[in-house]
Amino acid sequence: MDQHTNNTPAPNIGLAGVNVALMGPTGTGKTHAIGTLVETGLEVFYIGMEAGLESLIGYFADRDKPIPDNLHWKTIEGPAIGFEALQDSTNKVNTLSFEALCKLTDPHKTKYQQAVNLLKTLNSFDDERTGKNFGSVSTWGTDRALVLDGLTGTCQAYVSNAIGGKPTMSMNEYGIAQNGIFQLIFKLTNHCKCHFVLLAHVVKETDQLTGGSKLMMMSLGEKLTPKIPLWFSDVILTVREGAKFSWDTANALADLKTRNLPIQAGLQPDFKLIIDKWRKRNTL
Repeated sequence: MDQHTNNTPAPNIGLAGVNVALMGPTGTGKTHAIGTLVETGLEVFYIGMEAGLESLIGYFADRDKPIPDNLHWKTIEGPAIGFEALQDSTNKVNTLSFEALCKLTDPHKTKYQQAVNLLKTLNSFDDERTGKNFGSVSTWGTDRALVLDGLTGTCQAYVSNAIGGKPTMSMNEYGIAQNGIFQLIFKLTNHCKCHFVLLAHVVKETDQLTGGSKLMMMSLGEKLTPKIPLWFSDVILTVREGAKFSWDTANALADLKTRNLPIQAGLQPDFKLIIDKWRKRNTL
């Protein structure tokens, strides 16, 4: 007799949450699709490194729906740098050599706190919506999902953390920024139990295996970019054709992978497809 008959719930295997990367050009529905993640019933925590919160709120407002109680958010604001600092930086570009620019230290560097504030949020998530603190992401279980929007803003935060507003950076500073991003994404995908969703823009990079070009997640340099998909269960291309939005896991010209979706173009942009598959696999 089947051990799970008589309406006995199947035991939980204890799988960690899924790691999903949505990558695509601006305006292809990456942030908007997070609304479908909220509708799966998971408690969703959104960190805005870019201007995307309006689109997420719009998912519900445009349908005349209230914002669900299981959606929380935190926006990481950029540095409070005035035009005077920008003018000073521009003047230096106009008057100094490249070598001299590389040796500069930005006196306003400590004002560039985005990367620091991102890590503070991950260590102790203060919900802007309710004012409630939800503790460290590292303690969350699979009833919660973290959304980082997005990789481009995160890269810029780590660059600014290394150089401030300096107009150029040395190779050493570049390496420091790359390493910070590497450690962050590796920690979120490998050492956290909660579901994790990363939103990213795309760029054409050379495929080191084939020598051809592929659409890949835009990050910080061609050495870091190919490593990031290794840590994700699903890397999905977001597509807009006219007024129709879809997901693509089959495009041969993009660096994609999937464990929870069919390999095909024209998929419905709905996280329920992924979470339902994960839930099914997580029970015996």
